[in-house]
Amino acid sequence: MLLDFLQQLGHRSLSIFARLGRASQFLLVTLMALPSVVMRPFLLVKQMYNTGVQTLLIILVAGIFVGMVLALQAYIVLVDFGAEESISLMVSLSILRELGPVFTGLLFAGRAGSALTAEIGLMKSTEQLSGMEMMAVDPMKYIIAPRFLAGVISVPLLALIFMAVAVLGGFFVATDMLGQYEGVFWSQMQVKVDFYDDVVNSIIKSAVFGFVVVWIAVFEGYDCVPTSEGLGQATTRSVVYSSLAVLGLDFVLTAVMYAV
Repeated sequence: MLLDFLQQLGHRSLSIFARLGRASQFLLVTLMALPSVVMRPFLLVKQMYNTGVQTLLIILVAGIFVGMVLALQAYIVLVDFGAEESISLMVSLSILRELGPVFTGLLFAGRAGSALTAEIGLMKSTEQLSGMEMMAVDPMKYIIAPRFLAGVISVPLLALIFMAVAVLGGFFVATDMLGQYEGVFWSQMQVKVDFYDDVVNSIIKSAVFGFVVVWIAVFEGYDCVPTSEGLGQATTRSVVYSSLAVLGLDFVLTAVMYAV
């Protein structure tokens, strides 16, 4: 029993390291293929529409309700201490520092990341990628690189939209529902929110999340078993691994950026 357990553990560990090696090699080849995307901007624009614009609706809806709920919860907590004027500060800092980049990364992984994995996996299962290689067309340049670059560009833009809409949602609840003066709401943000520490760091976070999420999505599709079952498993792994990566990287980046 012990030998069987050790054998399975070793086999599992070797499989994990082998996948990590293939993923790293895949990322290197993808990065080397990125300059070719500049020569074909129409591919980049098309993929930015597929990954970014088509994810915009869920970003807008989620941002509005996250900001509204956060403002309402902040009022419930702060009113007991007579500090309800700090609603805007709590809402803005929470959204800019944490909720904006994290929610955008998770929503992008669930919507666009799974779609990228399924699309590339379907191309592999129907042997479209092999057919391109037989015609001397590099799929890394025409299929993988445009999708990778479009996703990396789209996530920070979507995060900015999410944060702006969430702050507006909090503003609506604080002023129209809770009766806070509009000038107080915006003045608190102007005084306490720092452009570099809050806005720039949130953009850096979202860029890192986008890089990792798109990397996982395109690799899982490219490396999947070319069957219907393998495609489903790859899509599931893409969403799960991307979500875990976003949450883990969020802790690391927060510890680095806001270390005391």
